[in-house]
Amino acid sequence: MYANTPKPPYYAVIFSSIQSDDLDGYNEMANRMVELAAKQPGFIGVESVRETLGITVSYWKDLESIKRWKENTEHVFAQKKGKQQWYKSFKTRIARVERDYEFG
Repeated sequence: MYANTPKPPYYAVIFSSIQSDDLDGYNEMANRMVELAAKQPGFIGVESVRETLGITVSYWKDLESIKRWKENTEHVFAQKKGKQQWYKSFKTRIARVERDYEFG
C-alpha cells in the first residue's frame, strides 16, 4: 500500500539495506520503529519492501522532523543494534519531493 502523502513539497528518507544472517529480534524492532515513527511530529507515512535488497521510504513534513526522529532514544538504540547485528550494509538518503504522480 502506498503512503498517503500530501501535495509536495515534503521529504523522503530512503533507507536501503542488505541484512545479515543474524535477524534475531529484527521483525519486532522493525514493527516497533514504524509504530514509534508514526507518533512523531512531522511523520507522513512509510513504504517498505524486502527482497535481497530492502528499501524503506519514510515521508516527513520537514528536515527538523527527520532530525528529531534520527535522535529519538529508541530509534538510536535500533540503529546501533542494526549496525552490530542485523545489517551487512545500509545507506540512508534524504530527498525533497518536489513532484509526485499517480496512476491507478
